[in-house]
Amino acid sequence: MKRRSFVQNSILTGLAAITAPVLTQAMPSNNKPQDSEYYELKVYSFKDDTQKQLVEKFYQTIIPVYNRLGVHHVGVFNQLTPASPNQLFVILPYKSLDHYEEVTTKLETDTAYKKEGEFYLNAPATAPAYERIESSLMKAFKNAPKMIVPGKQARIFELRQYQSATEAASKKKISMFNEEAEIEIFKRLGFKPVFWGETIIGAQRPNLTYMVTFDDLAAKDAHWKNFGADAEWKRISSMPEYADALIISKIVSTLLTPTAFSQV
Repeated sequence: MKRRSFVQNSILTGLAAITAPVLTQAMPSNNKPQDSEYYELKVYSFKDDTQKQLVEKFYQTIIPVYNRLGVHHVGVFNQLTPASPNQLFVILPYKSLDHYEEVTTKLETDTAYKKEGEFYLNAPATAPAYERIESSLMKAFKNAPKMIVPGKQARIFELRQYQSATEAASKKKISMFNEEAEIEIFKRLGFKPVFWGETIIGAQRPNLTYMVTFDDLAAKDAHWKNFGADAEWKRISSMPEYADALIISKIVSTLLTPTAFSQV
């Protein structure tokens, strides 16, 4: 009997060892991190207002097509103080890289997209819709995996790009936002961040880009003043490994206002 019990226990133990990993993988986990979104940032440059109005009309027309394909919260922005040449900024959020490929492939054969956007898509070479498009693809930070869409009240946006001298330096700055919870400082101080992304394809790499929003210019100045005086920010920024001189080589800040049809 003792031998029989020993054999039975051995079999049960062996089965448990085999099935436990399978069951663990099959069971849903509440602690599973969210998949990070991907953001396509397009910056159009124009030679005149005619081109700009045409591209604005295009996005106003085809945003419903993007929405139908699962691209929600399409952002279209003008510069608060237009530079020369004038530009238009477009943000397209995707659920994943597979979603990005799926959407771009489907647009090639989408009847509504081709018909309603024909005036833009087939603009003649003698009268192009724009001068150039500068496009980049970003992966959302792990601690901010999804876009947060602000309310529709009057507001301005600040698009900030942090360029670094090396990939390692850029990763260190991203770690500052994630592991040292710099993102949480922005939230606590009321910056209303929209997204944070590491540029994986695009110009001026290595860099990261994020967007925050304010009620007006006075609010922007007040928020950044509070940020600089924040005790937690002072603690993090005083750490030698996070010194600006080591991890940031250039900061580019662009102030934007949403178009009337922008979904962000």
